[in-house]
Amino acid sequence: MKKVMVGMSGGVDSSVAAMLLREQGYDVMGVTLKLFSDEDISEAQKEGKTCCALSDVEDARSVAYRLGFEHLVFNFKDNFREHVMKQFADSYLCGRTPNPCIECNRHVKFDKMLRRAMELDYDYIATGHYAVNEYDEKSGRYLLKRPKDRSKDQTYVLYSLTQEQLSHTLFPLGTLEKTQVRELAEKAGLVNSNKPDSQDICFVPDGDYAGFIKRFTGADVPHGNFVDTEGNVLGEHKGIINYTIGQRKHLGISLGRPAYVVKKDVASNTVTVGDEADLYTKSLVADDFNLISVPELTAPMRVTAKTRYSQTEQPAVVSYLGDGKYLVEFDEPQRAVTSGQAVVIYDGDVVVGGGTII
Repeated sequence: MKKVMVGMSGGVDSSVAAMLLREQGYDVMGVTLKLFSDEDISEAQKEGKTCCALSDVEDARSVAYRLGFEHLVFNFKDNFREHVMKQFADSYLCGRTPNPCIECNRHVKFDKMLRRAMELDYDYIATGHYAVNEYDEKSGRYLLKRPKDRSKDQTYVLYSLTQEQLSHTLFPLGTLEKTQVRELAEKAGLVNSNKPDSQDICFVPDGDYAGFIKRFTGADVPHGNFVDTEGNVLGEHKGIINYTIGQRKHLGISLGRPAYVVKKDVASNTVTVGDEADLYTKSLVADDFNLISVPELTAPMRVTAKTRYSQTEQPAVVSYLGDGKYLVEFDEPQRAVTSGQAVVIYDGDVVVGGGTII
């Protein structure tokens, strides 16, 4: 009997994933990852919006008990602090806008948890992500593919998975609609069948990114100048970490017309604002790239690409520039392409790969 370690957040998706694997004959163990200090968890629980509160551990344990398999809690808070929270804060301080869910998948769920599973002689790990992992006999590679429920597609945050990781990973929900998942949970009498999905960054449940970064790093974030695209001073900003590319609201300046953040420059401590037309670009360069469906890119490739989780993929061509950098050229200009975010490229339903926008 194959053994699988299921990452259980306390939510309905991971709970149903564990249930389905047990029904398929796997020897299942559920694990919940402790990612914060006790103080952080208490604060997150108070907000009631995060996936890692104490109540979530109890929900995961309740599901495991009802379904008849063991449940453990692994303390990964040091790993999470270093590779996710610190990376998030440092990236913002450097003027970038990171996606911590990608880093959590890269360094915690599919690295630290997978290595723990292998140490304990488990064959696989599994999560409640909506994605399909399929072995392609022709290419001899594991393929990451979009799920049946396109509205829940999570392949964007999974592009960093390696062939080794995919060979030991199961995604039981890839062929299901979200409504089906909730129906299965309700039919099985799971305590979290109607539990809302978590929406916010788990360690910033109040959405105050700047406040978190100041508390976490103790960094002094000085005020600076708003400038226009010609470099003319327009007013004073409250610190670069308070702004993201494309932002329009809460700028604190009035120009008599809509103004958008189009650039942040840490060296000069300026935030450039402009018209919406200034937000559009037809190309980007990305590094820290991971290829999944192909071992290398030897020639320009026609793909679709997205630069934000919620974006619909757009027609583009990707080319390798050398030195670990890739050029993505879109057919049409794209709005608010942001340094630090991910660009993920697709060939139909198959994830070709992805990287971090420079």
